[in-house]
Parts: sequence; C-alpha cells; structure tokens
Amino acid sequence: MTTVANTPRLAAQGVSKAFAGHAAIRDVSFAVAEHEFVAVLGPSGAGKTTLFRCMTGLLAPDDGTVRIDGEEIGSLHGRARRRVAVVFQQFNLVNRLNALENVLAGRLGHVAAWRGWLRRFSRSDRLIALECLERVGLLDQALQRADTLSGGQQQRVAIARALAQRPVLIVADEPVASLDPNASVGVLELLRGIVRTEGVGVVCSLHQVHLARAYADRIVGLSQGRVAIDMPTAHFDEAAFDNLYGNASAP
Repeated sequence: MTTVANTPRLAAQGVSKAFAGHAAIRDVSFAVAEHEFVAVLGPSGAGKTTLFRCMTGLLAPDDGTVRIDGEEIGSLHGRARRRVAVVFQQFNLVNRLNALENVLAGRLGHVAAWRGWLRRFSRSDRLIALECLERVGLLDQALQRADTLSGGQQQRVAIARALAQRPVLIVADEPVASLDPNASVGVLELLRGIVRTEGVGVVCSLHQVHLARAYADRIVGLSQGRVAIDMPTAHFDEAAFDNLYGNASAP
C-alpha cells in the first residue's frame, strides 16, 4: 500500500462503544502522526481500556471509525494486521522460551503459517529479531529464558517483539504499570527513542501524569468516555489537570 504523505498513523473519528446500554466511550476523535508519542490519561473508568481495544481491532466500535495509515482497521486482515503492534502491561511473553524466541513471535505475520507453527524462521527473520533485541539493549540476553529476566527487561523484550512486526503504530497499554520507577523511565525513554528513529507512531496509556509530561509529545485526556483535553504536553498545566481529573486524585 502506498501511504499518502501526512496520513496519520492512527486516526480515530467519532468512536463510540456501549455495553448493555452504558456508553464506555462517546464520540472520541484524535490522531497520532508519524514520529509522535501520544499519552492517553484519565481517571479509572474513563474508557481508556475500551478505546485501546477499539484501536487495536479487538473491539468493533458501535459508531465511528479507526484508521491505520488511512485504512479502516476493520478492513485489515491477516498479515495487514501486523501494522499495529501492542505492548501489554503484563508483557505477555512465553516464559519457557528465550528472549530471541519471544521476539521471533513478532515475525509470525510475515511468514508462512507452517513456519510459525514449527518455529522454523529464516535466517533473515532471526537477524531482524536480533537487531530488535540490540535496539532495546538486550542482545546479550538473547538466549536467556524470559522468566529469568527482570520486569524491565521483559518489557523491553515485548517492545522488541513489537518492533519485529515492522509496525506503523505501537499501542502501549499501561506498559509501565508493573514496573519500578527506574525501569519505568527506561521503558518510556526507549519508546520515545523508537518514535524519533523508527518512523512509527506510539499511543500509550499511562496513570502517572508526571511520566506523560516527561515523555509524551501530546496528551489526550479521557473523562467519562469523552475527550476532555487534546493538547501538546507543554500546554498541560494545572487547569488542564483539574479539567481532566476534577476531584479525583491522579498518581
């Protein structure tokens, strides 16, 4: 597919989703550009999880559209789905496999199904996986079992796996919620560096406002299922904080 210049990596337009008659998100619209790190903030119950499931195609919105590089996500099937990579809070690694084998899972959308089932990846796929491990600073741990790595290292392996997909968008769902402060900073610095050098867009949900201020280019704030703020991080001041969180306490 040829992407039109300046087409957003992600474009959500009027996205709404309800469960049992209760609206989880309502008329949500925002975009993520190439080389842009967007943080999504909001109190518990604001709709962040539902929004992220719609952005990754795990849920179909009741109204509105989600487009990846100009194509509606519902129309992306099979290998085209690799354009969106997800980084989870709990890493979602296979503990008994080593770091390299976990990263190779990111190549599944690029190889024949039988190769994936038998884990017979080509030399070029293995080189890509090793390059991704080097990018996240874990090349020396390539053959180490995932369950022997620290939490921060496991999340870096998960990011390397996402990079191995060769995505245009990385969706990071609270990627530092399970990490200590030092590991959290390292992971967010890594994601920000990837945004700058790899040409992807990153949209990342966070609970920690201070981390969003430190690493994001833009902040999108959800409140009661709606976009309450959408602004450059430099403009996120006390008034914006109060508008988003009200009487709720934020971390």
